[in-house]
Amino acid sequence: MAGRKQFDVDEALERSMRVFWERGYADTSLDLLGSATGLGRGSLYGTFGSKDALFRTCLDRYAAAYGARYEQALAAHSGEPVRAIEAFFAVTLDRIADRSAPDGCLLAQSASQSATLDADSQRLIRAHLGAQRERVRGALASAPGVGGAELDDLALYVVAVNQSLAVLGRAGTPLAELPAVARIACATVADRLTRAAARTTS
Repeated sequence: MAGRKQFDVDEALERSMRVFWERGYADTSLDLLGSATGLGRGSLYGTFGSKDALFRTCLDRYAAAYGARYEQALAAHSGEPVRAIEAFFAVTLDRIADRSAPDGCLLAQSASQSATLDADSQRLIRAHLGAQRERVRGALASAPGVGGAELDDLALYVVAVNQSLAVLGRAGTPLAELPAVARIACATVADRLTRAAARTTS
């Protein structure tokens, strides 16, 4: 049929996402994207609009896939904030251990290259990181006595540690060493929540 795309758009997105994830935005050329997808520049532009637009679509795809995993992990321990955070970190540790996936985190890697991105892409990265922070905040909110600025600070801390795990993984830190980072972070969260609960009963 005239005008019908003769390729799988979803597969092209998946392959494009992996290139951006492996190489980073700055080092991902249209030639690399074409080699990965089997598409010419005309098909890439005609389907996705531009490299920047394709990059943002890949960011959305990545965030949706891993966001769903984070949400499931947190929801599995509703009302148990520390266990929820442990499960949250476990999603990241599992991704780092998965040799079929590129190293690191596409969001963390892209955030580190913000200077090379256009304003729309920068805003999208901030939005996805903000959504991650809100997920964590929601899981922590069930703890007694914690709220307001303290809750915001704890959520930001957890996201910061989570992104650091991804950076360490991409940098080649031995996988066996990374769970200790998550354990210490969870202990810190547990201590803060215990202190908050004590204030409500004192």
